[in-house]
Amino acid sequence: MNKTALKKFAMDSREKLIEDIKNKARLIGITEEGIEDPLLESNTDMKVFDIGEMDTHRISGDDVRKYNRLIEELKKRQEESNYKTAYKTLIEEIAYTWFNRIIAIRFMEVNNYMPDRMRVLSSGRQGVREPEFITYYRDTDIGITEDEFKKLDELKLDGSAKAMDEMFQFMFIKQCNALNKNLPELFEKTDDYAELLLTISYNDTEGVIYKLIEDIKEDPFDIEKTGQIEIIGWLYQYYNEVPRDQVINIYRGNVKKEDIPAATQLFTTEWVVKYMVENSLGKYWLERNPDSNLKAHMDYLMPGEIEYIDEKISPEDIKVFDNAMGSGHILIYAFELLMKIYLE
Repeated sequence: MNKTALKKFAMDSREKLIEDIKNKARLIGITEEGIEDPLLESNTDMKVFDIGEMDTHRISGDDVRKYNRLIEELKKRQEESNYKTAYKTLIEEIAYTWFNRIIAIRFMEVNNYMPDRMRVLSSGRQGVREPEFITYYRDTDIGITEDEFKKLDELKLDGSAKAMDEMFQFMFIKQCNALNKNLPELFEKTDDYAELLLTISYNDTEGVIYKLIEDIKEDPFDIEKTGQIEIIGWLYQYYNEVPRDQVINIYRGNVKKEDIPAATQLFTTEWVVKYMVENSLGKYWLERNPDSNLKAHMDYLMPGEIEYIDEKISPEDIKVFDNAMGSGHILIYAFELLMKIYLE
């Protein structure tokens, strides 16, 4: 696993996502300086915004509802801190949400975990950049209505990079919402302001999707080849490296509430995970079951005699508590060790 490449990708992705979301927000009058009201020609079903140089930007239909939700959220956060903090944290939160989902979907598609077994970000074919679910969009099962299919037909017939990216963004959001059924905590319903501010492309050579496919490749995500999911943890940690460094360097002590995640979220590497779990859960079992063969499976168990504890306990009595679980890396290995205990 090339961690240098992972770090560059994650840090560049954070910068790109935040900048794209800021640009999208600017089109609807939202900047770091404040919120500009829509132009007077706006109504309840359509909002028109002045974007300078004698030009305007319009949103209509469901996007107006999302816009109203965005304004509500900003004002709510402003009451808890101030506008600039509200703006900054909301933009960064939306960027991080989409980054998490992009990485999760990449992991799932490489390992053929997607519910309809169709790739979302890539084609799986050498030299073909168009994602598989764009090529076979009418074969997907992600909640697209017939009217929406007609719109997608028009975009596919157009075939321009702009039209294809519009099609991709629409279907990507649909796919994320469909995955809510399988992974509700990661893919919460996003039919709100998070969708309104998303800009995503598979054609943009500087975009997150293109860089993910071309610079990181598939092998680090392939569970058959790597046998682990460390890449997800490393990407999350590298994504947060810039804000963490900023927080640590600025405060050198007390950290503001909104900056606690950036300052404290660290990825635990594979060998450290095994060391921790084997010398807690594994040792606990061996202390009560000296004849257990579990020891043969634990390379990181501390050497020396294990003191026998005369206490009968069944596997069902054991509970594992990780009070800082992050992506659940420690719990996954604890599960593997518990499986060995149950089988024994």
